[in-house]
Amino acid sequence: MSSSSPQPTLFTPFTACIAAYSLPEEFTNPFNEEPHPLSLLAAEELQHHLQTQQDWEHNFGLQPEQEGAVIGKMFGVLVVRNQLQEIGYLSAFSGKLAGGFHHKRFVPPVFDSLTQGSFLNRGMQELSHLNAEIKSLQAQEKLGHQPQIEALKERRKNHSIALQGQLFDQFHFHNKAGKQKSLRQIFRHAANGNPPAGAGECAAPKLLQYAFQNKLEPLALAEFWWGKSPKSAYWKHGQFYPACREKCAPILSHMLEDVVLAAQSH
Repeated sequence: MSSSSPQPTLFTPFTACIAAYSLPEEFTNPFNEEPHPLSLLAAEELQHHLQTQQDWEHNFGLQPEQEGAVIGKMFGVLVVRNQLQEIGYLSAFSGKLAGGFHHKRFVPPVFDSLTQGSFLNRGMQELSHLNAEIKSLQAQEKLGHQPQIEALKERRKNHSIALQGQLFDQFHFHNKAGKQKSLRQIFRHAANGNPPAGAGECAAPKLLQYAFQNKLEPLALAEFWWGKSPKSAYWKHGQFYPACREKCAPILSHMLEDVVLAAQSH
C-alpha cells in the first residue's frame, strides 16, 4: 500500500468501542508521567497482542522455562487520526525485537541497519577481524608485538568512531512540516555534540516518523516496559514511562516543532 494512502496497513483500529472516550485537544506531552486514557487502551490492546501472537518468539523473561537470553523491551503506542477521520493507533518497540526490526503490526525502523551487505555489516566484520588480530598477538606474549598491538587498537578505535558516525548520518527524522534533520544535526547543540549510542531507535521517534510519513495526525503517546527488569534499571513490567531525556528529547523537540503540546504534568 502506498505511503500516501489514507489508511496504511499499520494503522490499527481499536478493538474496543471508544465512543465514551474524549480525544485530547492537544498532543500529549511525551514527557508526561500520566498517559491519556486512549493511550492506555491502545497499550492494553497491544499487550494482549504480545501475550497471544504466534508470529515470533522473544524471551522477555516472563516464562521461566523459555530459552534464550532474557531481554525486556520498551514498547510504544501512538493514538492517531487518519485522513478518513478514523481513530486508531500505531505500535512500536525500541531497538530490535526477536533479533529483527520488521514484524507484523509494528512500524519499521527509521533506518534499517541490518540490510544484507550494508556498510554496517561490512564495518562490523572489519572490527571482528581487528579484534581477532589483537587477540592473536596478545596470546603470543611477546614484548616485541606491543607496538603492533597498540597500532591495531588505535585503528580499531578510529574505525569504530567512523562507523558510528556513518550510522548516525543514515537517520533522518521528519516533522509535521516535512522538514528533515539528521541525528548529527539534531545533536549538534547537545551536551557533547554527539548523539548517544542507540539514538533514534526508541519507540517514540519511530512512531512519529511513521505517522508524519503517512499523513496520520498524532494525538497521544504512551510507552511501557514489557518483561524482566534489567539489573541496573528501574523499569518494571507493564509500567508506563515518559520518553527518555538523553536519547529522545532532542529528536522529539525537532519532530514536534509544529505540534501544539499539552502542558506537562508533574
